[in-house]
Amino acid sequence: MTVADKKLAARIYLYLAALFITSLVVSNLIFQKFFYWYPFDMEIFGERLFKISVGLLPYPITFLITDAISEIYGKKKANQVVIAGIFASFFSLGIIYISKYVPALKNSPVSDETFTRVFGNAPLAVLASMLSYLFAQFVDIQLYHFWKKLTKGKHLWLRNNFSTFASQFVDTFSVITLLCIFKILPWDIYLGLIASGFIFKVLVAFIDTPFLYLIVYIFRKRFKLEIGEEIDLDSYAV
Repeated sequence: MTVADKKLAARIYLYLAALFITSLVVSNLIFQKFFYWYPFDMEIFGERLFKISVGLLPYPITFLITDAISEIYGKKKANQVVIAGIFASFFSLGIIYISKYVPALKNSPVSDETFTRVFGNAPLAVLASMLSYLFAQFVDIQLYHFWKKLTKGKHLWLRNNFSTFASQFVDTFSVITLLCIFKILPWDIYLGLIASGFIFKVLVAFIDTPFLYLIVYIFRKRFKLEIGEEIDLDSYAV
């Protein structure tokens, strides 16, 4: 690979990392707004599908990006992005915490009460999200590379979906449990939220598979990569 190709690959990695971190931070900030989506007329544990948080809308993007980075750049680079995302989330948590205690002006468009109502639960929510997310993302990356090694770089759909299904269940179960323990969410909708959240994420995982194939195809064609071959950014200082 030429120096120019390495520079381009490094820039793309930077943009993918930026999309990942933005999606992660935003999903933690907007999680308190819930909505119903009714593609199926059915109920699970007394809750209609799907009662979900708007925070789930950008969240699946993070798993698509880590799978793409795992496939193209390898496990080490995927883990680095996850760690960077966790750092960014806790940094945003600190900013929100400080902002909460800065008194608003009388003519401020957003009052102290409004700010606290919207972001008051953010610290605990981010903590719950990060604890579950940290475990889920590392599960996703480990399983992804387990299947990649087992299939010798073939069957991209298998490792994409199997790793995501397992990690999304871990994430959904743990984050909903922690939010209920912290009394941010009521226990009476606990099972319904877990079912809705997990099934929604499974559907999204199926939907994003063609996009992962497209991303991998473009990378392999542009950088002339063989099946299973990864771009080693560490061999070139960027």
